[in-house]
Amino acid sequence: MSANYANPEVLVSTDWVAANLGDTDNIRLVESNEDVLLYSTGHIANAVHIDWVADLNDAVRRDYLDEKSFAALMSKHGISNDTTVVFYGDKSNWWATYAFWVFKLFGHADCRIMNGGRAKWIAEGRETTKVKPSFAATTYAPQQRADYKIRAFRDQVLDHVRHNQPLVDVRSPQEFSGELLHMPGSPQEGALRGGHIRGAANVPWSRAVNEDATFKSVADLKAIYEGEKGLSADNNIIAYCRIGERSSHTWFVLTYLLGYPTVRNYDGSWTEWGNLVGVPIENPSRSN
Repeated sequence: MSANYANPEVLVSTDWVAANLGDTDNIRLVESNEDVLLYSTGHIANAVHIDWVADLNDAVRRDYLDEKSFAALMSKHGISNDTTVVFYGDKSNWWATYAFWVFKLFGHADCRIMNGGRAKWIAEGRETTKVKPSFAATTYAPQQRADYKIRAFRDQVLDHVRHNQPLVDVRSPQEFSGELLHMPGSPQEGALRGGHIRGAANVPWSRAVNEDATFKSVADLKAIYEGEKGLSADNNIIAYCRIGERSSHTWFVLTYLLGYPTVRNYDGSWTEWGNLVGVPIENPSRSN
């Protein structure tokens, strides 16, 4: 991967993955998709499936799994604390970066993304399999969940707004303007109010990737986030979308590819903010 990225080691190529498929003692491939049934249609050999709903989220509360459950998930897939975990998936790695972010909540050290994701692997004509791998259970020691290091909550977002700190809304322009109350194609995930958090800049997450699903160059990324929106590495930035999945992609770009040290993902996002009473909202599609 390009050394121009602030942390080039977090990206691996499809060639790198193909060359390391047999190193299951040290490397674990993880496929995570928006379409949770996609894995069963064919996946990279020795890749395990992590379902963003069933595996990463609490079944009752709107929250993530706890430390004990995360350790059990790691053990189930044969992942140790020193395992290199390489994520890939559909939607230009949108859900792969979401899983990456959750792993970082628990302090997993060596997390990487296969640049181009599932689409690039298949476009290159590489082999897939329907065989689900099985690995010996491990003993995993997770760190305390880093809720206040890379994750933002509503009170922190309110404080951000009051102090005019930068917010990046990574949703579609139609969601940002209030024209849509939900992500296109997902009406069940809307909110009572449309628009965006007051003062937020709109940079749809997909602008960070090329047509082949790989990440854009540092120059292109800086032109978008710095040239167009005026962001910089010394900013304290919060990114959000509807439930924190698309914004995890932007969090990854800003944190690892551009090297911004203080970026948090607001996973409550618009499904929380658009249902709160009395919070500051801007809605260009409606008169206030």
